[in-house]
Amino acid sequence: MPTKRTTPDFILIIVTLTLLAVGLTMVYSASAIWAEYKFNDSFFFAKRQMLFAVIGIVAMFFIMNIDYWAWRTWAKVIIIICFVLLLVVLIPGIGIERNGSRSWIGVGAFSIQPSEFMKIAMIIFLAKFLSERQKLITSFTKGLAPSLGLVFLAFGLIMLQPDLGTGTVMVGTSIVMIFIAGARISHFIILGLIGLLGFVGLILSAPYRIKRITSFLDPWEDPLGSGFQIIQSLFAIGPGGLFGLGLGQSRQKFFYLPEPQTDFIFAILSEELGFIGGSFVILLFSLLLWRGIRIALGAPDLFGSFLAVGIIAMIAIQVMINIGVVIGLMPVTGITLPFLSYGGSSLTLMLMAVGVLLNISRYSRY
Repeated sequence: MPTKRTTPDFILIIVTLTLLAVGLTMVYSASAIWAEYKFNDSFFFAKRQMLFAVIGIVAMFFIMNIDYWAWRTWAKVIIIICFVLLLVVLIPGIGIERNGSRSWIGVGAFSIQPSEFMKIAMIIFLAKFLSERQKLITSFTKGLAPSLGLVFLAFGLIMLQPDLGTGTVMVGTSIVMIFIAGARISHFIILGLIGLLGFVGLILSAPYRIKRITSFLDPWEDPLGSGFQIIQSLFAIGPGGLFGLGLGQSRQKFFYLPEPQTDFIFAILSEELGFIGGSFVILLFSLLLWRGIRIALGAPDLFGSFLAVGIIAMIAIQVMINIGVVIGLMPVTGITLPFLSYGGSSLTLMLMAVGVLLNISRYSRY
C-alpha cells in the first residue's frame, strides 16, 4: 500500500473545474427557453445542475484524500450493490421510465441512474481483478472469460432497461482495461467478431435502433422522425462558423433541437461559440486525458495503473461517442458529454472518478 503522499495534479484540477464551468454556463444557455416554457423558471435546469456540481466537487475533494487502495478493499461490495440496483430499477413502480428506458430510481425530488454507478464499480472491480491475475489474463478460461463474463452480465442487465449507450461505454472501457492488462490479440479478434454479430442482433431486435442507423446514414430520409435530431444538430453547428453567433444567441434551442441541454449540448455550444469554442472544449478534454495517462503510467502499483486507465478510458469513450453523434459521424446513442451535459448522476459520478484519479496522482512518480 502506497504511503508517501505528494500534492495532487494541479493541472487536472484546473482542467476539470474549467470544463465544469463551461458546462454550467452552457446548461443554462441551452435550457433557459425550454425551462421558462415548461416550468416558468429559466434557471430550473441550471439550478439543479449547480446543486449536483457542488455535491460533485465536494465529493471529488473528499475522495481525493481517500487512499485509492481502499477501493480495492471494497471492490466486491461496491459491485454487488450496483448489481442489486440494476435489478431494483427494473421493478415496476420503483424504476422510473423516461424516453422508453427504465433507467432511474426516484430519490425525493431527484433520481439516480444505477447504470452510471455500474460503470465506476466495474472499473474498480476490474482494476482489482486484473492486478491480482495479470499473469493469467493470457489464459482464456482463467483470465479473460471470468472478467468478460462479469462485464456482459452487467451489460445484459443494463440492456433490459434498455440503455445501449451506457452499456456500450461500460463494455468499451472494460475491453480497454483488459487489453492494457495483456490479453491476447487473437482472443480479442474472435470475441470481436462474436460481439459484432451480437451488436447487430441488438440493433435488429429493436425497430427504434434500426431507425437510428438508417437516420445516421441518411437523416433526410425521415427528417421529421428518426433523422430530426441529427439534422437539427447540424443546423446548429453549421451557422456557428468560426466564432459562433454569441453566447446565449442560439436559434436551435428555440424548440428545434429537443432537450438541447443533455446529449446535444455540444451542438448548442458550437452554434454559440463556433469552431473556436468547440475546439477549446476538445482541447480541455485532451489535456484531461493527457494528465490521466501520465498518472496511470506513474502509479506505484498495478491496481492504481488499471484504475486510472479505466477512468480515463471511460471519459475518452464518452467524449468520442457524444461528439461523434452530434457532428453526424455516429448514430444517436443517448450518451452525455462528461462535465457538460445536464444530468445529476453522470456529473456527480464523473467528478467522483476524477477524485480517485487525483488521489492516484498523489502517489504518482511523474
